[in-house]
Amino acid sequence: MASVRKTLLSLNAALFVAVAAMSVPVSGYVHAASEIKFVVNGVPVTDYDIQRRAAFLKLQRKKGNLTQLAGDEMVDQTLKRAETARLGIKVPDDAVNAAYARFAKSNKMTTAQLNGVLDKAGVTAPHFKEYIRTQLGWNQALSSRYKAQGGTMSEQDVVRRMLEKGGNKPSATEYMLQQVIFVVPASERGSIGKRKKEAEAMRQRFTGCDSTREFAKGLIDVTVRDLGRVLAPELPTEWAEQIKATKIGGATPVRETDRGVEFIGICRTREVSDDRVAKSVFQAEGSEEDQAGELDKKYTAELRERAKIVQR
Repeated sequence: MASVRKTLLSLNAALFVAVAAMSVPVSGYVHAASEIKFVVNGVPVTDYDIQRRAAFLKLQRKKGNLTQLAGDEMVDQTLKRAETARLGIKVPDDAVNAAYARFAKSNKMTTAQLNGVLDKAGVTAPHFKEYIRTQLGWNQALSSRYKAQGGTMSEQDVVRRMLEKGGNKPSATEYMLQQVIFVVPASERGSIGKRKKEAEAMRQRFTGCDSTREFAKGLIDVTVRDLGRVLAPELPTEWAEQIKATKIGGATPVRETDRGVEFIGICRTREVSDDRVAKSVFQAEGSEEDQAGELDKKYTAELRERAKIVQR
């Protein structure tokens, strides 16, 4: 669901065109005792949460009653967090931090500079990171809903529309991937440094997917998964850049996830051009953006309709 994945990217123009030129006064928002403004299915939303979101909206140059808009957004965010948790979707800290770092880099800032801008504006880095975490999780929820509905266009429909517009059927790189997970239970996260060294040692020995399971023999709590064929536009967001930068027979850098420590091996690649590729590329370029936006609104409205929301 590519158009939804672009949510954070769409903030660049609106948010940091303003940041680049602005001199933000110190906001004066202090994290003192907070007053509960909403209770959403038993989860409180405080005035401090709303103040930070209002500051975020102001930084984006949004118009209207920002406090009211911020309250609505924080209610929606609370509902989305609960829904992604219900679906078992977890967004690890390193995925959030990586997105935050990319956002800073795309706006020619270091993360420290971005921290300073957000703090000075009254948004704060933790608030923005929680926004990112919610968006990443919600994107996965929307993608699942979209796939469950079978999408709205068949592969043949996509190809027909592309050809009608004078385009040729596109090609894309297809990856054969293998995932290696050094499992670290939540109760043993203190030992993750040791597991990271073990994973790095195995990654350095990695020369192809045929020998991975042999290497894994004798290692405790190591899972090897064949991920099958994955087109470039469909690569997991948190892994895509690393996978594309890794040569065939190599492995991505080791990274921490909610499961433990992982890397992905690149078994082989090939260029393919068929109806499936056309649909994947077509969607990745945001050609169904309107449909994605409608699904987002509909899904959120459903959550609101079922929720118990109390305003204080």
